[in-house]
Order: sequence, then structure tokens, then C-alpha cells
Amino acid sequence: MSLMRRRELIIGLAAGTVLPFVPGCADNPALGRSQLMLISDGQLAQLSDQAWQDSLQRERVLRDPAYTRRLQRVGERVVQASGQTHHNWEFVVFDSDTVNAWVLPNGKVGFYKGILDIMATDDHLATVMGHEVGHVAGRHSAERASQQMAAQMGVSLLASAIGSSNSQYAQYSNDIGAALGMGVTYGIILPYSREHEYEADRLGVDYMAGSGYDPRQAVDFWIAMSTMNEHHVAEFASTHPSDESRIAEMRRHIQARGYA
Repeated sequence: MSLMRRRELIIGLAAGTVLPFVPGCADNPALGRSQLMLISDGQLAQLSDQAWQDSLQRERVLRDPAYTRRLQRVGERVVQASGQTHHNWEFVVFDSDTVNAWVLPNGKVGFYKGILDIMATDDHLATVMGHEVGHVAGRHSAERASQQMAAQMGVSLLASAIGSSNSQYAQYSNDIGAALGMGVTYGIILPYSREHEYEADRLGVDYMAGSGYDPRQAVDFWIAMSTMNEHHVAEFASTHPSDESRIAEMRRHIQARGYA
């Protein structure tokens, strides 16, 4: 490989405009786009099952039937609307004041008591539930893992090329490697992760409408959530969209779909 080609490859990888070529792209009808898939469904299911068991052992499960019934009622309606009924869904409330919720690719959903307590209506609950189910329909965990694998492959290949190059080039290898590491992080991984969040928001709004909940209350919920954020992180260095961007995108999607 010539010195000029190496430099072009470094610049492309660092900017996120070049990815190492690997087979494994698959179309996702839910998203209307293709995705890089380097991890099998079987591998992901095995990892998810283990993570779920670890969570059940590490966290304290809330035994209050009112919370459990509410979460399951909304969860089942949203899942039906999403068409993701082939997963073995399970909805669990964890006894913590943490304001958070998450989902595993195998359909295991964890909501903390803290976030349920601030949800005034089931529409608010459906907002977050739709978002989490959207991550599953979007196969975002598998794509995220595949992106990281591809990025690491690129870094490894380039490190090998640098190591075998002439001394004039090799003396800058540490600086180049540091810049490339930042490029892979900000140029590939994080922007895709923010796009996953937007996609999950859009799918979640559609699932809310399909299951009989009011999509307009999704905006109200995220506005309320934004007032609770005590720390603001620059969006370009965050894996999540800013509150303002998320709300604006959601409003545009609701308007485009005719839900308003």
C-alpha cells in the first residue's frame, strides 16, 4: 500500500466515511434500510438471556401487583401493535427510585419504579415502552455490536499497516492511532447510536398510535423529562440526542404521520 493510500485510508476511517468491507448486511423492513449484521441472532439471544438473569439477581424486583399489572398491560398492547410477538416478552418492575427503563434484544423489559411514578398516564408509559420496543424491532443492539466489531477490525488492520510501513511514516503512528480512535468513536459509533434513538422514537410513536394511545403525549412526556435533566452534555459527544432535537424530531414525525 502506497503512503498516499495509507493516508487516505486513515483520513476516511477517522472521518467515518470509510468502513472496512465485511459481508453481512441485511434489510430491515421496520426501518426501511439495510443494516450491518456481524452477530447472529443465536449469539445475541444467548448474551441477552444471561444479561437478564444477571439483572434479576442484581436488582430487587418490585412485588407490588398494581405496578406489575400496569406495566404488563401497556407492554402487551404496544408489542401487539409492533408485530414483534415472536419474542418471549417479559416485563419486570425494579424497586428503585431510578428514573430509567431498558430492553434486551430478547424482549426482556425492565422499568424502574422511579420512572413509573412520574408517568401520570398510561400514554406516558406507552411513550417509553414504544421506544424500547422500537429498539428491538430496529435490531439496534445487533447493529451496534456489529458497528463496533467493524470499527475494531478497521483499527486493527490499519495498526498492522502502520507497523509495517517505513520509519518516516511509523514515527507518527502514536498520534495517528490516537486521532483514529477519536474518529472511530465520533465518526462512526456515536452518530449511529443517536440515529438509533431517533428511530426508536419514531417507531415508538407509531406503536403508540397502533395500540390506541395518544402519540401527542409522547412530546409532553419528553418535555417533562427535559426539565428533570440537571446536566446538559454537548450532543456531538453524546450517545443520545439532545432534548431539544428529540422533541423537534418527534413533533415532525407526528405531524408527518397525521397524528396531530
